Amino acid sequence: MHIHVLGSGAGGGFPQWNCNCPNCDGLRKGTIKARKRTQSSICVSGDGVNWVLFNTSPDVLQQIQEFAPLQPGRALRDSGIVGIVLIDAQIDHTTGLLMLREGQVKREIYCTEMVKQDLTTGNPLFNILGHYCGINHHEVPIDGNTSFEIPGVANLRFTAVALKSKAPPYSPHRYDSHIGDTIGVRVEDTQTGKSLFYAPGLGEIEPHLPAQFAAADCIMVDGTFWTDTEMIDMGLSDKTARDIGHIPQSGAGGMMEVLAAYEKQRKILIHINNTNPILNEESAERKVLEAAGIEISYDGMDIIL
Repeated sequence: MHIHVLGSGAGGGFPQWNCNCPNCDGLRKGTIKARKRTQSSICVSGDGVNWVLFNTSPDVLQQIQEFAPLQPGRALRDSGIVGIVLIDAQIDHTTGLLMLREGQVKREIYCTEMVKQDLTTGNPLFNILGHYCGINHHEVPIDGNTSFEIPGVANLRFTAVALKSKAPPYSPHRYDSHIGDTIGVRVEDTQTGKSLFYAPGLGEIEPHLPAQFAAADCIMVDGTFWTDTEMIDMGLSDKTARDIGHIPQSGAGGMMEVLAAYEKQRKILIHINNTNPILNEESAERKVLEAAGIEISYDGMDIIL
C-alpha cells in the first residue's frame, strides 16, 4: 500500500493567510526552519495507479499538480482518483469538491449519512455538484466491523469507526452531535496484511480506539495542537483544544502519552495547526516528539506499507 500525504496542515494551512503568530511570521521571514503546508488530505493506492482520496481540501488543485499519479494520463479527460472518502463535513476537508466539478463522470463519494446531510443542507455542496459533474453517494458503515471496497482500487479494504466530534459550525445540528459526524478509517492491504489507521480529527480516546491502534502498522492521527490551551494562551480563542475537538500532544492524557503504548507501530501526526510549535523543526517541542518516536507529516510525504 502506498500512502501519499497531499496536505499536512490544519484549516488555513501554514502559514495561514491572516496570521502573524511566531510560526507564520517566522516562516514568511525565514527566521525559523519550517515547511509550508497545505490543508490536510492523503491518498492511498494498492497498485500505484488507482487512488482513493481522503478529503478534498481547498488546496486540492495544487495538491494534484504536485503529485503526478493523480493527474490525467490515460484519456483526454481523466484522473487517477477513483473514489473520495470524506472523514467529516468540515470546510477544510470538503471545499475542494467544488474544484473537481468539471467533466461528465460522477464523483464517487464515500461518507456517512450525517456527512451527506450536512453537505446537502447547511453547506449544500452535493446539490451544487448536481449542476456539474454530479455525485454517486456510497454510505459508509461505521460499526468498526463492516468493511467496504471501492471498485477499481486493487487490494485495499476499508473499515470505518465513529469518533466523537462536533459537527461543522454551519451544520443544523452543530450543538447536537450525532454518530457519524466524524470517522476514523482503517485501510488494509489484502495482499501484504499491512494496515493504516487514519484519524485527522480526534477529540477523545474512546474505548474502541486502542484496538484500532494496536492492529495497525501505521497510526496517522490528529496533531493539531501542542497544548490544550494553545489558542487561549495566544489570545486567538477562548476555547481549549479539547473544546474544539482535538487531543493536544502534551500534558496528561495527551497524544504523546496515548501513543507511547504502541511501540511497534509507526506513529505520524497530521492536521497540524499553524500555531503548533512543532512546526518549527528546531523547537524544543519538536525534539520532544522525535525522542518519543513520533513523526510529523509534511506535504509530499510517502509511506509504503
